[in-house]
Amino acid sequence: MMSIHARLTRIFALTLAALTFMAPAAHAQQQGLFQTAITVNDMVITNYELQQRELFLNILRAPGNPTIEARKGLIDDRLRLTATERAGITPAEAQVLEGMEEFAARANLSADEFIKAIGQAGVAPETFRDFVAAGLAWRELVQGRFGARSQVTEPEIDRALALQGTTGGARVLLAEIVLPLAPPVAERNQALAQRLSETISSESAFSAAARRYSASPTRGRGGRLEWLPLGNVPPQIRAAVLTLAPGEVSPPLSLGNAVGLFQLRGLEETEAASPETQALEYATVLFPGGRTPETLAKAKEFETRYDTCDDLYTPAKDLPAEYFERTVLPTADVPGDIALELAKLDSNEVSTALTRQNGEFLVYLMLCGRTLDLPLDENGEEIDLRSQLREQLYNQRITSFADSYLEELRADAIIVEQ
Repeated sequence: MMSIHARLTRIFALTLAALTFMAPAAHAQQQGLFQTAITVNDMVITNYELQQRELFLNILRAPGNPTIEARKGLIDDRLRLTATERAGITPAEAQVLEGMEEFAARANLSADEFIKAIGQAGVAPETFRDFVAAGLAWRELVQGRFGARSQVTEPEIDRALALQGTTGGARVLLAEIVLPLAPPVAERNQALAQRLSETISSESAFSAAARRYSASPTRGRGGRLEWLPLGNVPPQIRAAVLTLAPGEVSPPLSLGNAVGLFQLRGLEETEAASPETQALEYATVLFPGGRTPETLAKAKEFETRYDTCDDLYTPAKDLPAEYFERTVLPTADVPGDIALELAKLDSNEVSTALTRQNGEFLVYLMLCGRTLDLPLDENGEEIDLRSQLREQLYNQRITSFADSYLEELRADAIIVEQ
């Protein structure tokens, strides 16, 4: 039977982006916990909320630096709350209670059992209720704002079926433009991505823009990628690609720490099946110093000396704990920029294209392996691919719209960190 800890970890992987912790004052005893740590527009995040979020992340051994992820997550929560309050959206109490039960059921727990489990970790019951209510409000806002634009047409499903049939597979040829969303350039790059998406109409124009603007190592070759199996492509990118004709450019897609544009250069059917990647296992090592010749040389030495993810545990013993991480996540939960790089890799291959903390750390990223999802139901029988693809394409499309909207909210917000 799955342990309570394992159940909570599973829930965390599915819902990290939606967590909102607003614990009550009765639980704060230490001086200074209610002092302001961050303001988002006119909304306050206290030291206590940061402490609660970081505690939760540590207990669940969540990926990433818990201090950094706690701050980012709570800022995102306030941005979402700003938008839902502006729209006058407040879920009814019955909806919230139903949402709590539905959420807890993902770990085979009742709401009361879930509250008891997180209470043992020091998280108040009100925390659970507040984050469910916030998630329901955001979902209602996103559905109302983007639901109509996310509908999937019958020709799009026909095309997806042709590309993902069980008797064969497909591979895709793309070009990319990746623009960072670090605070000093986020607003400018969001606007630039939108302008490029609306104005680029040829491969030569895309190539020129990639050489001029892209932060990806592919900029030197006009953003052009090698052929990729369609099943390796991250879900949000695949959803956009499946609706493009050759030469067309996707809308701006959120990649977490960056925004990406993708041009379809070619599609090709293959004889071998190309099942979708269900989960990804990968390892990261952080190199202080950013993307400099010196750190790239150190990363290259790592690549020469260590052949597999298991090998990385040897040097990791001499690194600060937060510098090394090995992660297994459902594909949809992998950070967008990492998912894009992993799509280009085979098992035990390495990427050094990414940085973290505004370029202060180079990310040494190794793919450990993929878990593939074959289109069969629990009885081993062929499922209704048409219905499944309709749902997948709709969910991926509306998620992309929601992520881009959140980035717009961030770019327009006044965020002050103490």
